[in-house]
Amino acid sequence: MHLPTTLSVLRHRLLPLLLGAVAVICLLACTKKDQPMSTVYTPVNSNAPDPNAKRYLALGDSYTIGTSVPETDRFPVLTADFLQAMGIKTRVDIIATNGWTSTDLLLAIRERPVTNNYDMVSVLIGVNNQYQGKSLDMYKTEFAEILQRAIQLADGKPAHVVVLSIPDYSVTPFASNSDKQQIANAIDAFNAANKAIATDYKVNYLYITDESRKAASDRSLVASDGLHFSGKEYAVWALQLATVFKANL
Repeated sequence: MHLPTTLSVLRHRLLPLLLGAVAVICLLACTKKDQPMSTVYTPVNSNAPDPNAKRYLALGDSYTIGTSVPETDRFPVLTADFLQAMGIKTRVDIIATNGWTSTDLLLAIRERPVTNNYDMVSVLIGVNNQYQGKSLDMYKTEFAEILQRAIQLADGKPAHVVVLSIPDYSVTPFASNSDKQQIANAIDAFNAANKAIATDYKVNYLYITDESRKAASDRSLVASDGLHFSGKEYAVWALQLATVFKANL
C-alpha cells in the first residue's frame, strides 16, 4: 500500500550514490586519457652534454623506453655507449611510451615535434598494433608517415634512419597460454609491411626478430616482468644498431 512512498525514498537515497559513481568513472576515464601526455617526451643523456656530440633520436614504444629494465640498459642508451666506444660521442633523445601503437607515436610526433635536426634516428613500433588487433592496413599508412617524419628529423637523410623489426614476444613467459604460432605469424606480417615501407623510403632496416626468438631457450634475455626483453638482449640490438649508424654517418 505504501509502494510509491518507498520508491520515492529509495530514489532519494540512491541518486547521490549513482551521481557519485558516475563522477568517479568520469574522473578515472579522464585520468587514463591524459596520462600518456606526461610521458610523451623523455630525454636521456648517456654522456655529459657536448656541443660536438652526435644527436640520436629513438622513436618507439615499451622496447625503446626500456620497460622493466634500468635506464642504462635501454637499447638507445646502449647504442650511444657503443658509439662512444667507437669514437663517436653521442647524445640520446627518446620519444616512446609503454603500450604505444603507431597511432600514439604519430600523434606524439605531430603534437610535440622536435624541430632540431638529428644525426641518427631509429624507429621501432608495431607490437602493440598486433597485440591490440589493429588493422595492418592502418599500420602501413601510419608507419609510412612516421618514416617521412623520421627522415625530416634526420636532416632529410634516409641513410641516417634505421627501422628495427618488431621483436617476437610469443617466446616470453607472458605468452605461455597464448597461441604462440599465431602471434609469431602476425608479427612476421607486420614486419613484412614495415620492411617494404623502409625499402620504399630507402632507409636502413635492422632485422632483430630472430635474435629476440632466442629468448625461447634463454630466459636471461627476458626482463623481470616476463614480457619485455632484458638489457642483455638489448645490448645485442644496440651493437648492431651502432654498427649501422657508424657506417652511414
